[in-house]
Amino acid sequence: MSNTSSAELQPQVASQRAPRIWSTTLMFVVTFVAALVLVPWFGLTHGFSAGAWILFVVFLYANGMSITGGYHRLWAHKTYDAHWSLRLIYLVFGTMALQNSVFAWASGHRTHHLNVDDVDKDPYSITRGFWFAHIGWMVREYESGKPDFTNIPDLRRDPMLAFQHRYYVPLALLTNFGLPLLAGWLIGDVWGAFILAGVLRLVVSHHVTFFINSLAHMWGSRPYTDENSARDNPILAVFTYGEGYHNYHHIFAHDYRNGVRWWQWDPTKWLIAGLQYVGLTRRLKRTAPFQIQRALLAMQFTRAQEKLAKLQHAAGHSHIEHLRQRIAHEYETFLAALSEWARVKEQWLEEKKRAVVEHWEHSEIQQRLQEIEASLRTQRRRMRLISAQLA
Repeated sequence: MSNTSSAELQPQVASQRAPRIWSTTLMFVVTFVAALVLVPWFGLTHGFSAGAWILFVVFLYANGMSITGGYHRLWAHKTYDAHWSLRLIYLVFGTMALQNSVFAWASGHRTHHLNVDDVDKDPYSITRGFWFAHIGWMVREYESGKPDFTNIPDLRRDPMLAFQHRYYVPLALLTNFGLPLLAGWLIGDVWGAFILAGVLRLVVSHHVTFFINSLAHMWGSRPYTDENSARDNPILAVFTYGEGYHNYHHIFAHDYRNGVRWWQWDPTKWLIAGLQYVGLTRRLKRTAPFQIQRALLAMQFTRAQEKLAKLQHAAGHSHIEHLRQRIAHEYETFLAALSEWARVKEQWLEEKKRAVVEHWEHSEIQQRLQEIEASLRTQRRRMRLISAQLA
């Protein structure tokens, strides 16, 4: 007899009862099969020109960056402002990516962040399995996936986005057929360009984006928070234009960066940052370094306590009590730094409000805030040494 509880069976039952969305299902099936059959057949019988492959890469990146830089970081999270011309480019190639209108995409994504991992409310909750989070949530009319635009009042006031939503289907058809065919005609390889830059590009673009909902909630590390399933994965970041640093994103969603370290692969953040020099982006939002250090250090304490709990009854660990005392001391130092930061930050805000400090970035208060940030970085190094002794 099976020991599976009724609660565990609930997602499967819901999956059986939810009506299928045939338009979406057929779109995914037809494009996947077409890519699987047409690409090798045409390649073997006719061959693809270099121009067709270049168009494939150009359109693939245009779609990907429009989803990550436009749909995601600009519209869903409002992490920066963009010039109308850049927003138009995002709309054209975001529509071509065939991932619904900005209204639907951003609304669903905001719901995801608000209810991440909730089996009933998260539109693509990983708790319902890889297939559901990756693509299954789009092929049936699940209650959790029903559109509710009450959470995007800011976007609904944008006439450009309203136009795209109203005419999404004809615009999607125009961009997915018209752009590859036109580009193929210009390079003299209509069908080669259409198969690569049209069909294959769409399938690859889809699944690269879907990996963020599935694999990025299953595979990787959680250096910033363990309160949700989102993971940081540098391998996924390479294929998803920087979106693979998903653990950071879920705790600091207001930041225009996902890969916060300078060396982390995040071409979307480089695009956004680079375009501000020509006036196409502005008001880029960044998480304060102190907040990042605080999150990293808090997770170090959590993991150290977990290791202590596992080792406390183990034989041959005579230094466990000493390490426990060191961790307790470090934690007290950590709490003191947080308290000092809050006090100095409040003083800084008050003086800035009264315009007491003319050049606040060089003031003694600002210098003190930077010293507290540096102390947390030093404490993180000490905690790494303690954790190594607990291994």
